[in-house]
Amino acid sequence: MSLSDPIGDMLTRIRNAQLRRRDVVTTPASTLRGRVLDVLKSEGFIRGYSESHMDNGVLQYDIELKYSDNEPVIRTIERVSRPGRRVYASVKNIPSVANGLGVSILSTPKGVMADHEAKAQNLGGEVLCRVF
Repeated sequence: MSLSDPIGDMLTRIRNAQLRRRDVVTTPASTLRGRVLDVLKSEGFIRGYSESHMDNGVLQYDIELKYSDNEPVIRTIERVSRPGRRVYASVKNIPSVANGLGVSILSTPKGVMADHEAKAQNLGGEVLCRVF
C-alpha cells in the first residue's frame, strides 16, 4: 500500500490508539518515522518503541503508548507540514507549543530534533508536527 503522507499516517495511528486506550500500536518502519519516534521518546511522550517483522518479512514499529492517571500523555498530536503544503521555519520563527509545555518536531539539516534542540544549535527546518 502506497502512502502519500507516512508521518501523518503514523500520527493518526497513535491518536486513534490512544482514543481506544491501547497500550501498543504498530506502524510500518522507515528511517524518518524512527527519528520522529526517537524525539517523542526523549521528550517523554511515549514509553518506547521496538522493531518487529510482519508475516511477510516487512519491518514495523511497535510503539508503547504512555498514560498518566489513566489519561494519555499526548493530549494533541497534529501534523503541521503536509505533502501539499510544506511549512518551514527559520531559527527565529520556530513556533512555541503551549508556552513551552509541548514540542514541535523539526527536520533540520542535522537530523530530526525537537524545537528547543534546534534553537540551541541555531538551526531551522521543516516543521513536521506539534505535540502537547
